Amino acid sequence: MPGHFEPLPGGGAAVALDDVEISIIRSLAVQLLELIGPGPAEDAPDDPLAELFAEGPSEPPSDPVLRRLFPDAYSDPEQEPATDREAAERTARSAEFRRYTENDLRARKRDNALAVIRTLDALSPAGDGGAVLKLSPQESQQWLGALNDLRLAIGSRLDITDEDDTDLLYRLPDDDPRKPMVMAYLWLGGLQETLVSTLMP
Repeated sequence: MPGHFEPLPGGGAAVALDDVEISIIRSLAVQLLELIGPGPAEDAPDDPLAELFAEGPSEPPSDPVLRRLFPDAYSDPEQEPATDREAAERTARSAEFRRYTENDLRARKRDNALAVIRTLDALSPAGDGGAVLKLSPQESQQWLGALNDLRLAIGSRLDITDEDDTDLLYRLPDDDPRKPMVMAYLWLGGLQETLVSTLMP
């Protein structure tokens, strides 16, 4: 179990984490929460229905990490629009889609990151340091979403756009300043991969 998730009887997953790993994941999840920002209900707590009817932004975020986490729905970097009119229509469709979906997507990503923090905070330390994290099926899904978001965020900072970029990461020299971030990216990828395997029927 050390370093990778294993399925639990009846659903869910478990992984043994040492104190450093717990601290790293928790810190990254907190940073992700700060990046995503507060939800509409937190901005207007006196109106509980505000979030239901609040429209989200229509423009993509300026931060490249947020653009990776909240991409345009109708943009395909592989396919350029044939005409200016097609480009304008695509932009308008993306803005409309973003306006009505981004708040919900942000809330889901926020909930996933919070689930990671809460499950880590609830751990009972083991005698030799670290602990065994046991997740319910729902918590496993939330962790999967959060791990994916963390890897997208780190990958964006590392300018990783495809699998070829990932291969280059293994060959970085130890004195490269990106090395710690690369190690975190690859480690989270291993956790994500084993968690996915526990959730497969």
